[in-house]
Amino acid sequence: MTAQGNGDSASADQGSDFIDWELAVATAKRLTGPGPEVGRAEAQIVVEELRQAAAQSESHVRGFTGLHAESATAPVLVVDRGAWVQANADGFKEVLRPLMRKVRAERGEPSGLTAAIGAKVTGVEAGGLLAFLSTKVLGQFDPFYTGDDQSGADRHGGRLLLVAPNVLQVERDLRVNPHDFRLWVCLHEETHRVQFTAVPWLRRHVLTEMAGLVESTEVDPNKLAEMLKGGIQRVAKLMKGDPEVSLIDLLQTPDQKAVVERLTAVMSLLEGHADVVMDGVGPSVIPSVAEIRKKFTTRREGAGTLDQLLRRLLGFDAKMRQYRDGAVFVRGAIEKVGMEGFNAVWAGSENLPTMAEIADPGAWVTRIHA
Repeated sequence: MTAQGNGDSASADQGSDFIDWELAVATAKRLTGPGPEVGRAEAQIVVEELRQAAAQSESHVRGFTGLHAESATAPVLVVDRGAWVQANADGFKEVLRPLMRKVRAERGEPSGLTAAIGAKVTGVEAGGLLAFLSTKVLGQFDPFYTGDDQSGADRHGGRLLLVAPNVLQVERDLRVNPHDFRLWVCLHEETHRVQFTAVPWLRRHVLTEMAGLVESTEVDPNKLAEMLKGGIQRVAKLMKGDPEVSLIDLLQTPDQKAVVERLTAVMSLLEGHADVVMDGVGPSVIPSVAEIRKKFTTRREGAGTLDQLLRRLLGFDAKMRQYRDGAVFVRGAIEKVGMEGFNAVWAGSENLPTMAEIADPGAWVTRIHA
């Protein structure tokens, strides 16, 4: 169960002096472990069934949403935790490349010793984050993958990763029908693949917004110090349980906050849409879907104290609320104008909902369909 990275070689242009990505990947793999114990024969069955479930889900998603994507676009890969870590390290490296250029342009090259020590420290920190995430993710659409031909063409725009050991671990923990659970997971994740492949501009839009977020990052030491000072107060609120604060908020300039708001609205739309599709298709093809949804929701809410703290620190709790809001938005819009009317959201970036419209689908309907 492996996934290929983008094949970029380490270079100063990629910021290798600032983050040791090889150390990050090695640290993550060392911390995560391989996952649940499973024999080779059972592992092969899980991998094959996930592939089949993904392929089966595509027709269900198409039929329910009216979105059509060519099957050959955006490959589906069943991976282990280590391959997921490598894929996301490659993605982070790509995202941070413009920031590394900006830092060098404004502050010059760091000294050899400083760069080496800093890269190791940040590499270990990044590895710890990747390790935590690698045990939680069941599936993920990777928008940074450009395909083996490196052309960047939309037909190679991204790939879907299904993390087999995590799917196996959760279905065992929940004691649900494994065949039903695998199809349930694939319905959600395949919706993301269809979203990005049926709507060619969507991937470019998300990547452009993320590039803008990185570009707006402040690298002036004095201004960074001011933001950190303000960040200390937000950390205090966070530790007291303020649900609207996370570490993601600590270094956001006004420009960054605007980009984050737009990205959050897009992600709320995409996740909410996937949930609506999963719940809409599920009852007709997954006999135990009600049991799976109930147990999965209970598991999510019943995380341990440390897990809850990490989720709060990383902003996951706030994002989960936004994803639920996204589902409410999609259902509200469909109720007012039907699936065809809702699909106007995919016509262009100007039709994407704002965060205010995510909370008020009627306002989006009025703006788009007036």
